[in-house]
Amino acid sequence: MTIKEIAKLAGVSSAAVSRYLNGGYVSDEKKEQIKKVIDETGYQPSAQARMLRTKKACLIGVVVPKINSESISRITAGIEKVLSERNYQMLLDGTDNTPAKEIEYMRLFENYPVDGIILVGTMITAEHRRFLKESKVPVVVIGQHTKYANCIYHDDYGAGEAMGCAVAAKSRKEIAYIGVSREDKAAGAAREDGFREGLKRSGKELKDGYYKVAEFTTESGYEKVLELLNEKHDIDIISCATDTIAAGAIEAIHTYAGSQIPKNVEDTGSRFRYILENTSIQVTGFGDNQLLKAVTGGIPTVHFGYKTSGIRGAELLLDVIERDESIPVEIKLGFRLANIDDPEENIED
Repeated sequence: MTIKEIAKLAGVSSAAVSRYLNGGYVSDEKKEQIKKVIDETGYQPSAQARMLRTKKACLIGVVVPKINSESISRITAGIEKVLSERNYQMLLDGTDNTPAKEIEYMRLFENYPVDGIILVGTMITAEHRRFLKESKVPVVVIGQHTKYANCIYHDDYGAGEAMGCAVAAKSRKEIAYIGVSREDKAAGAAREDGFREGLKRSGKELKDGYYKVAEFTTESGYEKVLELLNEKHDIDIISCATDTIAAGAIEAIHTYAGSQIPKNVEDTGSRFRYILENTSIQVTGFGDNQLLKAVTGGIPTVHFGYKTSGIRGAELLLDVIERDESIPVEIKLGFRLANIDDPEENIED
């Protein structure tokens, strides 16, 4: 099906169909005629033809650290919502939390070509900064604060501080923290620094030996917490930098205790809830993972607007592409504590 054939069926000129497809002026009557034919025939303009007409591919490259993550799913859902509403398509690549692959995939997208790139970043290295400064297409970074591109990021320091205050108010023994690499300035450095400050404000501290660094996996969380529990025996709260790590922490507590889970509990899928109800150690996280909430009843955690960050990031990128806006934009999103009393009533939602 061609534009000429669509025009013939609609009883209008080929120029009118072309203007309709490209968002140009067409009378309401002709719009209805063209739309009816397109709906009836299922006509889809080819990507090559659209690119020739509009000088745009209407494609956005999206680079994410991993595909099998609830937070990433929420971000990409927000991105997809905006792109589909504005007639763009998304090309998605996962990097398995490998910063070098982020650079590789961004260069691949840049030469594809796409109209712009969204990077859901784990860290901003010197190579990242070089690419962001030299990129031939607009780039928006989600999840990390950077001066080298438009960015949407969360208040990880504030979230860590709020969680630190909250757990300090509940702890009667020692508090432990399972962090991630500080090369990740958001989930690593900012959350940890904020958490330490929250403890300090409340008259507590994160003592030497009560801190471990994990990978972004349940397995790593399990290993690090089991190590910790075998070394320290006076912990009543373990705070984890992500809910995924927290899930591993819960399993580690069960292994350390050496108790058996009743068959009727296993059969009903209440394993995590049973472990938490039968231990003196509380586990907290960051991310408000809905699957973990379903199997635990909800651990104390921090809710971030991941879908909102995807929406705002996509809107920002398309505004740059379509309006040629070059003013640097940095947007910091808020947070809220979930499943825990918040001692700071004025914390931003």
